[in-house]
Amino acid sequence: MLLATDLEAARDFYGRQLGFEVIIEDPAQFITFRSGGDSRLVVTKSIVGTADKATKVVWRVEDIAAEVADLRARGVEVLEFPDLNTVDGVADVGFALAAWFEDPSKNSLGLLQFKDTE
Repeated sequence: MLLATDLEAARDFYGRQLGFEVIIEDPAQFITFRSGGDSRLVVTKSIVGTADKATKVVWRVEDIAAEVADLRARGVEVLEFPDLNTVDGVADVGFALAAWFEDPSKNSLGLLQFKDTE
């Protein structure tokens, strides 16, 4: 569950830009999206939003480079972090490759591709 100060902007971002299907909606209070398989993402209306910068949601992906390219093609800004040595938006965090982006309410969102453990 995420907070949003502007539900219409959240609907546009998650629905149009990320391509998530809206499955339940009360335009004044919340929107529920299907975000892969049986997963759901609920975005609720907030008058203050969030001040927390920690990553709120992470989606596990098979090909992070392709997902980052797809996000950029959809107009999503993928964040660069010099302290993590990101290369084209992707950081090697040891056990996985990771990338981050923000929604219109500044919720930090991430992608994670686990490395082979063979």
